[in-house]
Amino acid sequence: EHSTEHIYNEIAYPLVEGVMEGYNGTIFAYGQTGSGKSFTMQGVADPSSQKGIIPRAFEHIFESIQCAENTKFLLRASYLEIYNEDIRDLLGADTKQKLE
Repeated sequence: EHSTEHIYNEIAYPLVEGVMEGYNGTIFAYGQTGSGKSFTMQGVADPSSQKGIIPRAFEHIFESIQCAENTKFLLRASYLEIYNEDIRDLLGADTKQKLE
């Protein structure tokens, strides 16, 4: 019943703020097939209120990096799918390839 904007602001925003302070962060979407996990994580570009958690987090992180002075950052992100005990890297070149 909530927009991805609301979900991001309530749940992911504080996590990303912690990441910007040097802590590791994980967002774990779990549920039945068709329950909206991918939509919540990816969303759609238009309307902007339905952008997913991933694009919102990337915007948040890169805006914070732009504002920081005299600081170096190392950013590493992964987007994994675990389905029927198979693991896939959804940011990799071949999203169908199973990982060990």
